[in-house]
Parts: sequence; structure tokens; C-alpha cells
Amino acid sequence: MKPQQPQRPITKRVSGGSPWEDVVGYSRAVRVGQIVHVAGTTATLHGEVQCVGDAAGQTRVILNIIQAALESLGGRMQDVVRTRIYVTDIGQWEAVGRAHGEVFANIRPAASMVQVAALIDPDHLVEIEAEAILPLPSVDSASVDSGMNTEMDFAK
Repeated sequence: MKPQQPQRPITKRVSGGSPWEDVVGYSRAVRVGQIVHVAGTTATLHGEVQCVGDAAGQTRVILNIIQAALESLGGRMQDVVRTRIYVTDIGQWEAVGRAHGEVFANIRPAASMVQVAALIDPDHLVEIEAEAILPLPSVDSASVDSGMNTEMDFAK
């Protein structure tokens, strides 16, 4: 008798509706079991960069988009264990850091902030990735849908 293969965790993907998702071949966020990976996120809603020239404002928009992606996959910002922040001007670190701290001051995920030469649009000043680990489901909680892609509108 052949040994049984381990069962793969349920995977669920969420699209943010960005035109870059089809071109590049990625999802806004992917949940595999308890782990959620949120792709690099910029302050773009409905194809338009928000808060042009305002790194802190862009950070707030980005964190709202990340929150919506997490929530659509059953997570919360409190589940975030890691963020990676990419900025085009490290001189803006304090403004970006304070906006990040508005959300994560009590959660305190591991975080990195690095300067990059450029982002996909010259008006983007900040891009953030996030990783979350969701709590183990309780016996009476609902299970996550399997294999379904969900189109989300992250505009508020």
C-alpha cells in the first residue's frame, strides 16, 4: 500500500483589480492555510495614484488596501507579523514610519524600510508588502472557501 500524500492547505486568492495583476501574473493577496501574503501594494485606487507627493498619505491608503485584502481572506491587521516598506526617498522615513505606527503601534510586526531607485509609477513614493498568520480555526468556525478567486474593490 502506497503512503498517503500529505494534503495541501487550502489556497484562496484575492484580486485588487489592478491592471498590472494580469500583465505581471500576481494576486493582491494569497492565503495558504493560516498564512496570508499580501503583494507589494501602492496607493493606487481605480487606476489613479492617491496622495501624490505625500508619502505619509500614500502609506495610509496602502494600509487601508492591505487591511481590506486581509479581511477578505478572514484576517485582521492584528494578524500581521511582517511588513516590508519600500520608499523612493529614505528622507521620508519618519513620515512613513509614523503612518505605519498609527496602525501597528500595538501590533508591532517585524518590519523593514528600504530605499529603492524607483517604483512602477513615478508618483508612487511608497510600496508595502505584508504577511499575516491567522489564528488556528476553532472547532465551530467556518472553513475557508477553496480554490476560488475573488475580485475586490478596495476603494473606500
